[in-house]
Amino acid sequence: MIFDCEKLTDLADTVARGAAALGIALPPGALTAFEKYYTFLGERGKEMNLTAINGRDDVARLHFLDSLALLGAASFRGARVIDIGSGAGFPGVPLKIAEPSISLTLLDATGKRITFLSELCAALGIDAVCVHARAEDAGREPEMRERYDIAVSRAVARLDILCELCLPLVRAGGVFIAMKAFDSVEEIEGAAAAIQTLGAKLREVYDYIIPGTGILYRAVVISKALQTPEKYPRRFARIQKAPL
Repeated sequence: MIFDCEKLTDLADTVARGAAALGIALPPGALTAFEKYYTFLGERGKEMNLTAINGRDDVARLHFLDSLALLGAASFRGARVIDIGSGAGFPGVPLKIAEPSISLTLLDATGKRITFLSELCAALGIDAVCVHARAEDAGREPEMRERYDIAVSRAVARLDILCELCLPLVRAGGVFIAMKAFDSVEEIEGAAAAIQTLGAKLREVYDYIIPGTGILYRAVVISKALQTPEKYPRRFARIQKAPL
């Protein structure tokens, strides 16, 4: 899709150009949705201290485009996706805006954040399920365990801990995508035992540059090969004390 950038706001222009550079064709109405998202985040997010990133250009690049970059790491079309520790909705809500065929679940342990996410989705006209629960509890619920094609998570915990929280929610044949810093080699290597124990394997380290930043970012793509053993996930205190 080609946009007449002279008719776009600065935020919409940044998102449109950035998405094109990432090879993403945004659907009709996406840029308007991102504008509404920014406004809603500014009005409501400050009350809850949801993000330290402010300003139209920074939000467009470091939140919206960073989230959209995951579309290059896996096939999201028609996928059942869960965003674990969603917070202000990243990366799940931007992914849903760009790929409306996603069946989206937003999971967060904080009730106020779930209220924010529910109101955000209503304001944007997005159909999403917002779940107030801890990931380790959700991973033991029959209606959520091993049910998702793709799990995504952004800056929640160290990868070995994160794998135990997220992989039980992914079906065999699905993927877990963890958004990490570029200098995460040791963290990835340290999660090898956890990945294997939980029935998965490292598929790809997907590195990308957000257009306009010149900075390398990283998504760790982990394929779920087998069902996760029933004893996982453990209670969070145990996960923290004795990571796999």
